[in-house]
Amino acid sequence: MANFFLKRLAMMVVTMLCASFLVFAVCEFTPGSVARKSLGPFATQQQVDLLSQKLKANDPLLVRYGRWLGVLVGAIPDPLQDPTTGLNFKDPRGAQYFGNFGYSTLNKLPVNDVIWDRLGNTSILAGLAFLLIVPLSIVFGILSGLKEGGVLDRTLSVICITFTSIPEFASGVFLVTLFVILWPILPGTSPLNSDGGWAVPYQFVLPVAVLVIYDFGYVARMIRVSMIGVMERPYIRTAILKGMSTRRMVLGHALRNAMIAPFTVLLLQINFLISGVVVTELVFAYPGFGRLILDASLFGDIATLEAATLITVAIAVVTQLLGDLGYMLLDPRIRVR
Repeated sequence: MANFFLKRLAMMVVTMLCASFLVFAVCEFTPGSVARKSLGPFATQQQVDLLSQKLKANDPLLVRYGRWLGVLVGAIPDPLQDPTTGLNFKDPRGAQYFGNFGYSTLNKLPVNDVIWDRLGNTSILAGLAFLLIVPLSIVFGILSGLKEGGVLDRTLSVICITFTSIPEFASGVFLVTLFVILWPILPGTSPLNSDGGWAVPYQFVLPVAVLVIYDFGYVARMIRVSMIGVMERPYIRTAILKGMSTRRMVLGHALRNAMIAPFTVLLLQINFLISGVVVTELVFAYPGFGRLILDASLFGDIATLEAATLITVAIAVVTQLLGDLGYMLLDPRIRVR
């Protein structure tokens, strides 16, 4: 177990290094100078020239990547914090600390002062949606798998396919029209404050509903397919012939084996709920991580984009590690190997 964990940890580090290099290279080779992209479109040419000298922008790509990585891990000071540049970029943590993502030209603040609050907001939204997606998917998947080809299976399948095929912006507009305009019982925006007269818990209802409607049907279909395969196994048939109750057979034997394959699918929803909810956050004006990425892309905030990409990759590799560990817990045969 320890060797397995160390190998996966090493793979995570290598993956993060490769991803960070690709992100840095893409940002470097996009049109415009590095200094201009770092300072934003309103910086003077004198500031751009001065920062280009500080960044040593003419050095080879690998040298510049090593310098950027050194700033990120706190090995060298951030050139933007050099008082001789006159750029007035102040970070309360200083010019040299671990996790220094630089300065956001969009928000006029260090990236760390912006991105973690937005990530926390999206984590709350994703957590609420995930708590509803998992039980709904399991219930729909089990009921469909137990009654394959029956009326219940076809009805639930139609519901799942219909919900999954509706884009987030369409379901968002529909819910706003229904519960905000026709029946004004919920807020149409979610700024996470009470200035509009709505308590914060009410502001989560519609965004969470949109995410659940869009996502749970796909997971339920995956669980249904896995459940059908498990129900055809000889040990399940033997249990049924011996008179075991359906509830005991499902909860004690079929469910655990049926969840082995969809387990990774469930964990992949975490990646989607963290970094793929741009549309939902935009429709409801939710101050989250996805909306921050969109705003940074439109404005050209390179430092924020680099930080958001690395965080997204980190979430992906962590969920992959959790998926591998979950496989080992659900299937003892993997632990034996």
